[in-house]
Amino acid sequence: MPLSKRVTAEFFGTLWLVFGGCGSAVLAAAFPKVGIGLHGVSVAFGLTVLTMAYAIGGISGCHLNPAVTLGLAVGGRFGWNDVLPYWLGQVLGAIAGAGLLFIIASGAPGFDLAGGFASNGFGEHSPGHYTMMAALAMEVAMTFFFLFVILGSTSDKAPAGFAPIAIGFCLTLIHLVSIPVTNTSVNPARSTGPAIFVGGWAVKQLWLFWVAPLIGAALAGFIYPIVSDER
Repeated sequence: MPLSKRVTAEFFGTLWLVFGGCGSAVLAAAFPKVGIGLHGVSVAFGLTVLTMAYAIGGISGCHLNPAVTLGLAVGGRFGWNDVLPYWLGQVLGAIAGAGLLFIIASGAPGFDLAGGFASNGFGEHSPGHYTMMAALAMEVAMTFFFLFVILGSTSDKAPAGFAPIAIGFCLTLIHLVSIPVTNTSVNPARSTGPAIFVGGWAVKQLWLFWVAPLIGAALAGFIYPIVSDER
């Protein structure tokens, strides 16, 4: 498959992840009387990955996440020459998804970006006011296990056809655990999209949501092949 088509698929896939996942938080989490809450947002993020994995998995591999792309490259599953083009497609897709969400959300009376717009944060910008170190540890750990599940469920030893389900459920579980700490990133592109619109504190804290997921993903990419005897 040509790189241009794969990157385009990553663009639309990441757009869907940000619009669907962050949209559930911005539009539906606390909607009067029928809000979906933390549980609904967690499921929504998992469903975006599960559905798009079946849609574009055969085109681009459905990374939707710079950390996933890095982890797969470290694990020997993805070519290093394609890492930066994938990252570009993912980040642009995330910004486009956040832009679409902004157009819709800003049509409601009283909409205010000061509410966070599903941005990730720590300290006073953490839903539970968790410290920077707690946020860093959470994002490294959650991304590590996300990549561990991805590498395992897509290996030749795993049952064929079930990887999207395992990966989608894994992302749901990650959100159930970590939304109170960081609003859940494990994905630098997902963090970048909303932060661009919020600006200020969200952009200043964005570094953590690049550094921590990339560290966690790289560790998983290094360790999983050793555990599974792929090296």
